Amino acid sequence: MTVQYISELVGTYVFAVSGVLATDEKDRNWFGAAFTGFITAIGGGSLRDVLLGSYPLVWVQDINLLYAILLGVVTTLFFFRWVVRFERVMPLFDMAGIALFTIVGVEKSLSLGVRPEIAAMMGVFSAVMGGVIRDTLTNKQPIIFSREIYATACLAGAAVYLLLDSWDVSRNINFFVSGGVIILIRALSIRYNIMLPAIESEQPIKK
Repeated sequence: MTVQYISELVGTYVFAVSGVLATDEKDRNWFGAAFTGFITAIGGGSLRDVLLGSYPLVWVQDINLLYAILLGVVTTLFFFRWVVRFERVMPLFDMAGIALFTIVGVEKSLSLGVRPEIAAMMGVFSAVMGGVIRDTLTNKQPIIFSREIYATACLAGAAVYLLLDSWDVSRNINFFVSGGVIILIRALSIRYNIMLPAIESEQPIKK
């Protein structure tokens, strides 16, 4: 197993955990929590593969991804009180997860022969759409609809990857550099509360 593959399994596990934690504690049930964890972990990659016409879907092709999701769901449900103690560090894993899935999404898209611009979009979809579905299912505003620098960080990292790839930089170096850009941008935005500018609507002219 490569470091990237192991990281993908870990990222899938963390996204599954985040899906379970997002469910309402008062009304949490096994099936609902498991479904939310599952859809959070595979949502982005599945949407990417459907849009690109890539079959079988990645989680259908690789059973280890399903095992990672199952492990995330089971450990969260059985050891909920213990997992919650680490909820503060979940954003760190989330940063690593979106960085990883962005680059994996870009690489897979390029391997299927799409243009670099489309590959960047697919990379962002891979990283954020699972979270969008999770938040929608749990009646929360998806983070991409806020002013937080989230999908923007993914897009920046995808652009860096494409740039370095055009310069024939080693794949492993490119993987970690472009992924690091995403983590750095996201971390700095959280640390210094940097937000995207708001769109100010024009006030109607009073007669």
